[in-house]
Amino acid sequence: MKKLCIGILVSLVSHFLLAQSNGYTQLKLTDLSDFQSQSGNWQNVGEVTIDPYVDIHQENVESTQKRRKKNQPASRQAVMVESGSGILVNLPSEDKKSNLLTSWEHGDIELDLEVMLPKGSNSGLYLQGRYEIQLFDSYGVRSPKYSDIGGIYRNWESAPDKSYMGKAPLTNAAKAPGLWQRLQVSFRAPRFDESGDKIENARIVKAILNGVTIHDNVEIPLLTGGPVQNNEVAMGPIMIQGDHGAVAIRNFKYKLMHDLDTELSDITYEVFHGTFETFSEVLAADNPVTTGQQSELTWEIANRENDFAIRYKGTLQITEDADYIFSASVGGQALLKVAGEEVASGWRNFSGTKNLQAGEYPIEFMYFKTRSWMDPFLGLTISSPTGHEKALSAFSSHPSSVSAVAPILIRPQGSQPRLLRAFLDFEGDRDRRITHSIGVGSPTGVNYVYDLQQGNLACVWKGDFVNATPMWNDRGDGSFRPLGMIQYLYLGQSIAGEIRSKGYTVDSETGFPTFNYEVNGQQVSDQVSESDSKVIREVSLTGVSGRFEVTESSAIERMENGLYAVGDKEYYIELMSGQSPEIIQEDGVTKLVLPIDSNPIKYAIIW
Repeated sequence: MKKLCIGILVSLVSHFLLAQSNGYTQLKLTDLSDFQSQSGNWQNVGEVTIDPYVDIHQENVESTQKRRKKNQPASRQAVMVESGSGILVNLPSEDKKSNLLTSWEHGDIELDLEVMLPKGSNSGLYLQGRYEIQLFDSYGVRSPKYSDIGGIYRNWESAPDKSYMGKAPLTNAAKAPGLWQRLQVSFRAPRFDESGDKIENARIVKAILNGVTIHDNVEIPLLTGGPVQNNEVAMGPIMIQGDHGAVAIRNFKYKLMHDLDTELSDITYEVFHGTFETFSEVLAADNPVTTGQQSELTWEIANRENDFAIRYKGTLQITEDADYIFSASVGGQALLKVAGEEVASGWRNFSGTKNLQAGEYPIEFMYFKTRSWMDPFLGLTISSPTGHEKALSAFSSHPSSVSAVAPILIRPQGSQPRLLRAFLDFEGDRDRRITHSIGVGSPTGVNYVYDLQQGNLACVWKGDFVNATPMWNDRGDGSFRPLGMIQYLYLGQSIAGEIRSKGYTVDSETGFPTFNYEVNGQQVSDQVSESDSKVIREVSLTGVSGRFEVTESSAIERMENGLYAVGDKEYYIELMSGQSPEIIQEDGVTKLVLPIDSNPIKYAIIW
């Protein structure tokens, strides 16, 4: 069986993520001038703090109960705001609960925004004011529905030709109430012919929540419930639901997109057979086995699967001034020149950007393949910051299945956790690779990686366990990839000193490991488990002195409810043992530390 290389497809998602810093307009949240008038439930504030334990719909009931129990006023509120600007917040009341509509309209669009929800809250983001992406507190939900965060909401029509039952997200990537959550959406508006008849449905090309793909090329054939008008149009406003529950929004960016009117014409080619190792060898080749003309780029004209090279030339027609992104995906090596200048080259996946004015440009593309273990394929696309990706190669030359080994996914079996030793690239960075790590996957979908060398938790996540394809396919590189909504913690030791790992023991009932190591010759027992969507760590220390570092980040803030908000409200720490915590500044970062005493240290990570 042929061995196929990993991750070779340049897809819509890679283009979507690549273009995140290009061409976006920042929605102005210093005032409400980007929006139509509303009843007053929407306002600009400088800061929002949400108590994740207080249900937005039961706040008054709980406050009353606490007053009766403690005979004193209750101080905890679900949502607290501070004056300023930069954050849009909805605080609806009985007489003020209007939806918020932008003063501008859109067709195709890419959105990138952050949302924060209180416990139990419900809102929605309507594309064109007609297709709702649900914003809902779905923390801890195991099997998400269309009504959970990121779901495409249903409508309430009963007639079969008008009913739409919505679309659940592929997985629940929700964070806990009160944490900022990032939502990215690429939307294609419905298309209409000259007579106004719809010829193409609206479509979510890609939706990503907290770094996890939740929708991939999903059509929306009908309006969802509660549209601004009961019709489908080419252009419409963004609408944010304001009559259900509180929601905060910040860093709202958007790009109005369009189809590129770009063509590659006058394509000629030369095919060479033989073994090629460098582009210089391809350029020096002077004995083509065949020549001709093509309407699209394709490797298939080589008439063999290995030991060949192709030299293409053509004319690229550009109709608008822009920075153009050229993305290539090849089984082998390729080089692209535009107007005589190299724009991009490399193995497998690569890209490059070139500023082009409207006009015509000569283009050259070289592709060669000499590795028999890799399948032949050739894909080349062009896009701009506001122009959709367009293929310059034939579909048959780069079919969607070319990315192609069946992924090696590791999951827990039955009721016991799954343990797997591997390397971990911290935050996806190969230069920060953890080489002595073990992944622990829970049947409940709450997982973590433990750094055996440092005696510390490296990351936690929710969802599936790991993709072990990079570790086990072909020769492998020893690493796995966590699957799901991942929260990286920090690199470094929890306890200062010389650490010697003593392996781990597995609880016969729960299946969870307890990690054992020495610090300066003293014994440490580190038990990590999960409960109620939290990762809980309990560390027992014998004869160890000094301090224990719980976490570190750019900022750590103690909340009124006793939790610690880490970073820019990225996750919480809940201290569960009796030591007196301290927040300190050290080495340019903020650290949460506990004194080491005779009692175990216990805390939970909530995200």
